[in-house]
Amino acid sequence: MAAVASWVHLLLALSLAPLLPGIINRTKAFFAGRKGQPLLQAYYDIAKLLRKGAVYSRTTTWVFRAGPVVGLAAVMAAILIVPLGNIAGVLAFRGDLILLAYLLGLTRFVTILAALDTGSAFEGMGASREAQFSLLAEPALLLGLAALAAGTESFSLSGIMTGLWSGLSPAVGPAVVMVAATVLVVLLTENARIPVDDPNTHLELTMIHEVMVLDHGGVDLAFIQYGAALKLWLFASVLTGIWLPLRTGRPLLDLGGGVIGISAVAVLVGIIESTMARLRLVRVPQMLVVALVFSCVALLWVLR
Repeated sequence: MAAVASWVHLLLALSLAPLLPGIINRTKAFFAGRKGQPLLQAYYDIAKLLRKGAVYSRTTTWVFRAGPVVGLAAVMAAILIVPLGNIAGVLAFRGDLILLAYLLGLTRFVTILAALDTGSAFEGMGASREAQFSLLAEPALLLGLAALAAGTESFSLSGIMTGLWSGLSPAVGPAVVMVAATVLVVLLTENARIPVDDPNTHLELTMIHEVMVLDHGGVDLAFIQYGAALKLWLFASVLTGIWLPLRTGRPLLDLGGGVIGISAVAVLVGIIESTMARLRLVRVPQMLVVALVFSCVALLWVLR
């Protein structure tokens, strides 16, 4: 039954991931007193883009065309590793959290290469910002997962999430809170959400992720949007496994609770975007440094 639940989680991730941006937008619309976009707007956008053809500049090479495909493939491979609470990943093995970090890094790397391949100054500017923020976000995430690995004495992401609330010492509780805060900051950074980036902005001088995909269209842009939704589901799954102590031993019940937890994370992101303004670019590294410090303190707390 556990193996079946893992495959069901994979199917849910592939099918329900575009629903998360809709939940975020509806939450923001509620706070603004508006009706907002349809809950399934992301599905409509992806379906519309899949029916369109892509236009390529003469200055671009195969790198530009390969970026969306390789990026989507890397995110889908990462989804195979990520568990959902007590539900193990489809491909769970010792040290898989290191592979997860590499797959996320590969997604960012090919997106940056595709942006630089256009020769556009604006896309190069967004790529440089993305690279700068990743230098702080990736160590924060890895050190946070290392703290949980030390606390649960497991080096598999699935093993960490399974033993996080079942055999974890109460003295490690503060470390879990700090790691959860770190993962939340990394989620906002990696998914280009406020206060790091505004996914709805149209000012090239202030955009980060959106400016890197300005020249993409049609099927390529559909792959990018779908990959972004899967990436949001991935980080929401990790955060849900950390903060939601639902370990009933019944896979389908745990799976249902995990999906509700992911939806709650999307609502939380919507609340953050409704109550906070976007930070100045010079403030974003400071926020990531704070998250990195949280991870370091959590690791030292567990190893003390």
